[in-house]
Amino acid sequence: MPATSCIRTDESDAPLWLFGYGSLIYKTGFAFKARRPASIRGWARRFWQGSHDHRGTLEWPGRVATLVPREDAVCHGMAYLITPDVLEGLDVREKNGYMRVVTDLYFDDGKRSEALVYMATEGNEAWLGEASALEIAQQISTAVGPSGPNRDYLLMLADSIRDMGHDDAHVEAIEQALLALEAGVDRS
Repeated sequence: MPATSCIRTDESDAPLWLFGYGSLIYKTGFAFKARRPASIRGWARRFWQGSHDHRGTLEWPGRVATLVPREDAVCHGMAYLITPDVLEGLDVREKNGYMRVVTDLYFDDGKRSEALVYMATEGNEAWLGEASALEIAQQISTAVGPSGPNRDYLLMLADSIRDMGHDDAHVEAIEQALLALEAGVDRS
């Protein structure tokens, strides 16, 4: 598992970077001092977390991204320089199984820092776990919650990753399966 630790105390004088790998890439909703493309190593983005609070309901949860440890993985996203007062709102947004951890952050220009990242781990009550791209796409295709259709989350994330000049095979496979479902193409 990649090196992580519990969140540092907010009294630290070090810059407070937040790494976003899901909707935080394209939908901030919080104040930040700077925004830079970045990545974390040893973590893979996976649609294994359930969402009954944003992109689904208790009866029909959506699926949203979390991070799972993968030795050779690199997860590309967006880093935000924030102030500690932003964390209260983020903790509300990233509820439903997500916790804050600190991990190494690598900027696209080669510089490094530490960053906070919200991730949901196996064992939280909203965890859905691994499934095929088709099964995930089927669930995403019908899930809708207070933040809108689950399909919008997936498609905006896929577009945002491409806009940054990166690929994510897991996200792309689910996106392709979803678009095939919507076009009536049998991919089973």
